[in-house]
Amino acid sequence: MRQIRKPNVAGLFYPAEPERLMHTLDEMLGSARVRVEAPPKAVIAPHAGYVYSGPVAASAYATLRPLAGRIERVVVLAPSHRVPFRGIAAPTAEAFRTPLGDISVDSEAIEAATRLPGVGYLDEAFEGEHALEVQLPFLQRVLGDFRLVPFIVGDTAPETVAELLDTLWGGDETLIVISSDLSHYHDYATARRLDERTTARIEALDLNIGHEDACGSHPIRGLLLAAREHGLHAETLDLRNSGDTAGPKDRVVGYGAYVFH
Repeated sequence: MRQIRKPNVAGLFYPAEPERLMHTLDEMLGSARVRVEAPPKAVIAPHAGYVYSGPVAASAYATLRPLAGRIERVVVLAPSHRVPFRGIAAPTAEAFRTPLGDISVDSEAIEAATRLPGVGYLDEAFEGEHALEVQLPFLQRVLGDFRLVPFIVGDTAPETVAELLDTLWGGDETLIVISSDLSHYHDYATARRLDERTTARIEALDLNIGHEDACGSHPIRGLLLAAREHGLHAETLDLRNSGDTAGPKDRVVGYGAYVFH
């Protein structure tokens, strides 16, 4: 029997009804105003509830529309919010389910990855975790059919993440997605200042980004290191926070959308 990981936060972070979810995604993607020089190799997108971070995430995902039918697999790295561990966790599941259908996992790629130091199977890291899951409906809507290579990243050196990305880098058929929000629970002005600093570091491929700057700092730093090695440059598409989208301005969470060419 096929092992399928069912959604953790459908109906909480995003609509559980397929038609409503598609309408929500199409509305956000349609409102995204993006101009990029070429379809990206990698993106960084936020992972809060869609009402908060969805419009910012849509800025990244809208750039992927020209890649529909061309992307065969998507490597997604997300931080752990619930289970503390060292290294990078891979799932044993053969598919991930969303209200839009099942996404097959590239089990061969996962198996190859687990031969690397610091990468291993740890299903517990995926239990209740939202950071990876909320990226999947966006990917389904803009890309259609693809194979998923999902990981949850714990306390990990950027070199470990970069080695994993190098192993799975592939060519034009492979896309990399890093899931991360930015600063957490500052007032609006402070958050803007901190997130602008973090954005400048991402654009400069500067690894001096900590957990207080971005909850996905571990996967981000690994991507920045890999981007240096592969000659990519970063471009900021959107930078806002929950005070701009759907929340009060006294205690906000920052969101950024970035692409790597």
